[in-house]
Amino acid sequence: MSNVTHPLDIIRVDNLRLWAHVGVLDHEREHGQWFRVDLELHLDLSHSASADSLAATADYSLGVQALQRLAEEISCLTLEHFSERMFEELEEIYGALPMHLWLSKCHAPIPGFAGTVSLERWRRKPF
Repeated sequence: MSNVTHPLDIIRVDNLRLWAHVGVLDHEREHGQWFRVDLELHLDLSHSASADSLAATADYSLGVQALQRLAEEISCLTLEHFSERMFEELEEIYGALPMHLWLSKCHAPIPGFAGTVSLERWRRKPF
C-alpha cells in the first residue's frame, strides 16, 4: 500500500453491528447494548485493482474481526474512548492510513428519546 497524501479510493464498511459494554450508566456496562459502526479506509487501490491482489489492498475482513473482538472485550464509559480503541485496533492491522469512523449508540438510555447518538472521528484526515 502506498503512502499517498491524497488517496483516490475508499474501502467502506457500513452498518457493522457490535454488542459492547460501553456507557456512563452501570447497567450499560454490565449488560451491554448495540452499537453501529461505519468505517472508511482511504488508500490507493489502483495496484490491487490492476493486479487482482489482496496483498495490495486493505483486507476489510481483518478489520471487521478485530472490531468484533474489541467489542467483546471492552468495558468503558464513553463513545470517545471506544472509538479511540477502534482506531488503535485498525492501525495495528493497516498502519497509518487516513480513516473515518462513525460510531452510533443504537438505543441511548434517555427517557422519551428513540433516536441514536453518534460521533464522527477522523485519523489523518486526507484533506
